[in-house]
Amino acid sequence: MGANDRTYKFALGSALLAAAADGRADLPLRELAVPYAMSLVHHIGQAPQARPGSVTGHTDYLAVAGQEAAESLRLGLPTEKLLAATMKSMPEMVMQKFHNLRGAGQVPHRFYEVTGIPKERIVRLSPDLRTVAVSEQAASLRGELDARWSIVETSFAAGIGRSLVEEGVSVDLTTMRITDKRRRRPVTGVTEAMIGFQHGRCLICHDPVVPGSDAIAVDHVFPFSLMDRLSLTVDLDAVWNMAPAHAACNLAKSDRLPESHELSRLVRRNEAIMNSPHPLRRTLELALGPYARRGRWPGFVRHVWSQISR
Repeated sequence: MGANDRTYKFALGSALLAAAADGRADLPLRELAVPYAMSLVHHIGQAPQARPGSVTGHTDYLAVAGQEAAESLRLGLPTEKLLAATMKSMPEMVMQKFHNLRGAGQVPHRFYEVTGIPKERIVRLSPDLRTVAVSEQAASLRGELDARWSIVETSFAAGIGRSLVEEGVSVDLTTMRITDKRRRRPVTGVTEAMIGFQHGRCLICHDPVVPGSDAIAVDHVFPFSLMDRLSLTVDLDAVWNMAPAHAACNLAKSDRLPESHELSRLVRRNEAIMNSPHPLRRTLELALGPYARRGRWPGFVRHVWSQISR
């Protein structure tokens, strides 16, 4: 989702998914602006929505949203002032930049087009967006969006801008929540952050995982018990080695070593994160150590396997 200076893209992504899930092929910008603005005012009350020092003056859109948040929440709809500011800001800012990738051009598929005159703009949703919004992966996609939003908010709340992303994150094994290393506060769930990079599928059986319906566990692909038995130099209790799975599959796997197809899925999942602008990317880079220079997850996994089998 490009550079994370503000959280506008998360709010727009949420609004687009909701509209597409309702079967809308097109809708007035004014209508899309309502859930967009309300998402932001809900989040403003919980955490900063921009990196420190980037909100400039009382006319800045986030400043207006902050001023109008309490009344908008009371009404259940954005105030007229907030709605007007939203309709002015969206086409000029987030809707122009939504498809951009930081340092890598644009995503290959566009999710919408904006047409019409300035006072009557229409947002046309692409067939691809409408398809994915009602697919079996929709729930995990929404969970991933919320997870990314939470990670970026945490970096803003820490007052350290992007350094949360630069320093990586850790995992609280009691709650299976990703935590901010510096503040030791929970950020988001492991499953929500990573299931999208597994295409919404269990790493063990490769069948779909449906959040809210299936019982889900987080599997240590290389069993954590190996750490004590073999005195490994690689941390198996880290994000790179954790994968959402069906609870039943995880229970049946127990402490057995991963099979070749599971390792292949782990490599593909981690490479997908590394090739994305996801905030977990830096965490995986740190785990790779010297292998990061070559971007070699297969080599890293072979290195871990060699330590286990020596």
